[in-house]
Amino acid sequence: MDFDQVRRDWTTLGARDPLWAVSVSADKRGGRWEVDEFLELGRRDVATARAWLADLGLPTTWERVLDFGCGAGRLSQALAEHADEVVGVDVSAPMLDTARALDRSGGRCRFVLNEAPDLHVFPSGSFDLVYSELVLQHLPRRVVADYLAEFVRVLRPGAIALVQCTVRPLWTMKGVVWRLAPGRLVRLLQRAVLGYPAPMLMTPVPPAWLRTVVEAHGGVVVDSATTPQPETHWVSARYVLHKPAGATRDQD
Repeated sequence: MDFDQVRRDWTTLGARDPLWAVSVSADKRGGRWEVDEFLELGRRDVATARAWLADLGLPTTWERVLDFGCGAGRLSQALAEHADEVVGVDVSAPMLDTARALDRSGGRCRFVLNEAPDLHVFPSGSFDLVYSELVLQHLPRRVVADYLAEFVRVLRPGAIALVQCTVRPLWTMKGVVWRLAPGRLVRLLQRAVLGYPAPMLMTPVPPAWLRTVVEAHGGVVVDSATTPQPETHWVSARYVLHKPAGATRDQD
C-alpha cells in the first residue's frame, strides 16, 4: 500500500460519505450523522485531551494549532474554542469541502489541502500544538515515520503534539482477520462484504518504534496511554510528545 493509494481512497471516502468515514458506525452510514452530534464527538475528545494535558502540567490553550488529518473538521472546531487559530490539513479535497461547509468557528479555522507525504507547506516552528487523532493509523508505517518527524519539526521549541496510533488487532473475529489476512484480501472484504466506498488501511505501530522515531528527530515522549477499543477491534495508543526548548532539529 503506497501513500498515493491512501490519498485516492480518502478522496473517495470524503466524496461519498465524509462524516461516516471519520467516525465509522454502522447506523450512521449513508449520511445519517447529525451534524451537531458529529461535532460533539470532537468537543468530547478535545476535552479528554485537555484534561490529560492539565494533569501533566502542560498548556491547555494555544496560539496556533495544527489539526493533522482534519477530515470534516470535528476536532478543528473543538480545538478552536481553545486557540487563536487552528489550521486543519488533509489529503482529501472533498473532506476539506465538508469541513469548510460545517465550520462554525467564526474564522478561527483554516483548512489546507496537502497531498504530499510531508508538511513542507509549513515552516519549522510554526505551531504550539500538533493534534492527530484517527489518522496515522490509516497510513503506511514508513509514512507514519515521516510525519512524526515533521510533527517535531513544525512545533515551536517547548511545544507539544498529541497523536494517536493503532498498536495491534484484538483477538476478535475481525481482529483475527486483520492479524492474518493479506492486505489485498482485507481491501477486497471491506469493499465487497462491508460495502465501504473505499478501503481503510489499518497499520500497527509498536510503541517502542514510535518512541525511537520521535527521539531520533529531537522529540520526547512525555506520556502515553494504551486502550483496547472493541468497537474498532484494535488496541489504540495515544502519546504526548514534547519538543524541548533547546531542540536544534527544526530547520526546513
